[in-house]
Amino acid sequence: MSQTINANRLFYASCFALITTAFSFSIRAGILTQLGAELSLDTVQLGHINQMWFLGFPISMILGGVFYSAIGPKLIMQIALVAHTIGILMTIYATGYDTLLISTLLIGLGNGCTEAACNPMIADSYSGLDFNSKLNRFHMWFPGGIVIGSLISKFMTDAAMPWQAQIWVILIPTAIYAVLFYGQAFPKPRAGAENALDSFKAMLNPLYIFMAACMALTAISEFGPQQWVGPILAKAGASPMLILALVTGLMAVGRYFAGPIIHRLNTVGVLLGSAIFGVIGLYMMSTMDGSMLYVAAVFFALGICYFWPNMLGYVSETMPQTGALGLSILGGIGMFSSSMFQPIIGAWIQENKVAAEATGLAGDAADLAAGQATLSNMMLFPAILIVAFVGLYFFGKKVNHSA
Repeated sequence: MSQTINANRLFYASCFALITTAFSFSIRAGILTQLGAELSLDTVQLGHINQMWFLGFPISMILGGVFYSAIGPKLIMQIALVAHTIGILMTIYATGYDTLLISTLLIGLGNGCTEAACNPMIADSYSGLDFNSKLNRFHMWFPGGIVIGSLISKFMTDAAMPWQAQIWVILIPTAIYAVLFYGQAFPKPRAGAENALDSFKAMLNPLYIFMAACMALTAISEFGPQQWVGPILAKAGASPMLILALVTGLMAVGRYFAGPIIHRLNTVGVLLGSAIFGVIGLYMMSTMDGSMLYVAAVFFALGICYFWPNMLGYVSETMPQTGALGLSILGGIGMFSSSMFQPIIGAWIQENKVAAEATGLAGDAADLAAGQATLSNMMLFPAILIVAFVGLYFFGKKVNHSA
């Protein structure tokens, strides 16, 4: 006798798995400065550690997407649980750089498995409007979880608690999703829903390749400033973790409530507007300090809020033949790009501090100048996107006119 599928329990378990991903992002951002000081790591080494989180994510997300139909969500989530648990415990007991590289890679692999398993599983568990509603609410928990994780990290850092204690917190949602998934029946993957070879052929379209390049820049525009918020804004006169909580809180609200509105608007126009707000937000953050940084954070949040869903939405609308695999690979490219830029951003911080000290600045003043200069460097990403999306806008008009 087959076991009944409890769709709601699977959904709640998926949400806690995504909160685990969000905690691993925000709490690690909160402890970067502490980690560097206690384990004698420079910003380039911290960048390589960050890189592992963003590298593990696309590897398992893409592989999970490819093999989902063959092995199903249950096995993928079992792999996620093992990777999360070992990665978190290895981080807690890490004694140096090499251990942190391995442990962070494992956490990233667990995060990618979560993304690969839960999206199609929710789609297979629900149908119609209920499915759309559930997916929206599921994705809300990445920025929503970052808000919670940021506030927890700030509280524990202010209380002078060790960074290891903050990593222990990530095990809480991990244990909850393990309990919720335990003993449950999982929906069977929809067989033959997609031909992988046809999807790969469709991805050779120059427009898809162009959008993949744009995805690389939109992802680092979003994740770069957020992941390095601690070291960059530590001496800027505002709480870095409150800024991260503000940015991701606005993203959660914006994505949750503005979905139907964005859907009705011109997608390219939304992407162009996002790039413009991204440049404005980063410029403000690179030139302001104190309480004005919270105002700058609002502009930055408006810039990055709609990048990820609208990049996927544009490809889904204009190139549906790329299928779910095309979207999975597009997301993987975004995370891979974020991975590759992590040590580069770490090097920027180091180089900008040397340059600031060469002008006579020292201590907190040099750290502030280095952080602001690094934010100026990051403005390049959304600035390139403004040019790219203007070109895409006129390309779309030309195609529509020809049609």
